[in-house]
This record gives sequence, structure tokens and C-alpha cells, in this order.
Amino acid sequence: MKKPLIINKPLNMTSMDVIRCLRKITGIKKIGHAGTLDPLATGVLIVCYGKETKQISSFMDMIKEYIAQINLSAFSETDDAQGPITPIEIKHIPTAQEVQLVIQKFIGNIEQMPPRYSALKVNGQRAYKLAREGKPVELQPRQIQINSIEILKYEWPLLTIKVVCGKGTYIRSLARDIGTTLKTGGYLTKLERTAIGKYTLTEALELDNIESIKDTLDLDL
Repeated sequence: MKKPLIINKPLNMTSMDVIRCLRKITGIKKIGHAGTLDPLATGVLIVCYGKETKQISSFMDMIKEYIAQINLSAFSETDDAQGPITPIEIKHIPTAQEVQLVIQKFIGNIEQMPPRYSALKVNGQRAYKLAREGKPVELQPRQIQINSIEILKYEWPLLTIKVVCGKGTYIRSLARDIGTTLKTGGYLTKLERTAIGKYTLTEALELDNIESIKDTLDLDL
């Protein structure tokens, strides 16, 4: 099995934007990614090409690591900084200890409600399309696994955490749910995926540098 391309997805690009760029750079048409990152997220994007696209599902099953920044002073319609922001009245600013106690509740096998603005399908249509059209979005909670959550920094209203989790976890939903449990707001302001399995950000290629090193890649399809 060939080693996949490990890309550092740039800010404000979709995961499919990265694939289109790679197709143009390499001339390879059969390329796919393992695990979508939202436009406002950066970090590790695993890309398979040629016959190795059959291995995509195995990469998607791997444990993932994220660094997330959460704003606790408001909620967002999209659960991140892209959507309309609704500030809320904060009656009590939680202490670091209170935040730590709440975070512990989200570690383990838990049920999580996906964001309304997500690529999940509802009756054959993408949830985000229904939400944009103002139509009801009826999603079901899903079982996910969160291995660990570590507080890296907390200065009200911003909370920065490191999350290690399994497939299907929405960090946007985690941000929202942490805020709801704290009786504050909660929406994602920054997200970086730092690892998928053994593949880390330190080995990721910058998209604007790939063309200069593409000749060193194993492109024998």
C-alpha cells in the first residue's frame, strides 16, 4: 500500500477544493480524501490517489486529534463562526475548574446531535441545503467516541481544547454542547486537525509547495 498524501488544508478552502487543486497539479483524476474538514478548519487531510482510493474508508476509521477554540459568550446558527451569531446574557462566568468538570462529561461513548448545517442527508437531501432554505432539519443523535479532552487555554470567553476522538465526531457540536452544559454560549471559532492515526501535521505538505515536490511522490498508478 502506497503512503497517502498528507496535506495541510488551508483556511477557507473546502476539502474538495484541495482535491481539485491536486488534480490540476498532478494530472491525476482519481483522487479522494479521507474525512472532510469544514472551510474554517485547517490541518491534516489524508488524500489517496489511483488504486489506493479503495483504502479511504480505513483512514476514516482512524482516531483523530484536533485543537479547537470555542467562544463561550454566544451561540451560532451553524455552530461555528460562519453563521449568524447570537450573544446571550451570561449570569455566571464559569471558572476553569467548572469548565474542567463539564468537559469530563463528554469523554467516552456519548450521543451527539450533528449540526443542522452539515453534509448529512435528510430524506435524500443535504442537511445544510435544507437549513439554508429555512426548511426543518430533523437529524438524529449519533453514538460517537471521545477519547480525551484537554484544556490548553482558558481566558473568558475563549476556551482552547485538544480533542482526541473517533469517526463521526463533530467538534462544532461539541463546542455547542459544552456551552449549553455550562449555561453559557458555545460556538467554534478555530479548528485545526493535528493528526489522523499516525499521520501528523508535522509531515503534512503545504498545498502551495506541492508542485515543486510532486516529482518525488509515488505517482506510478
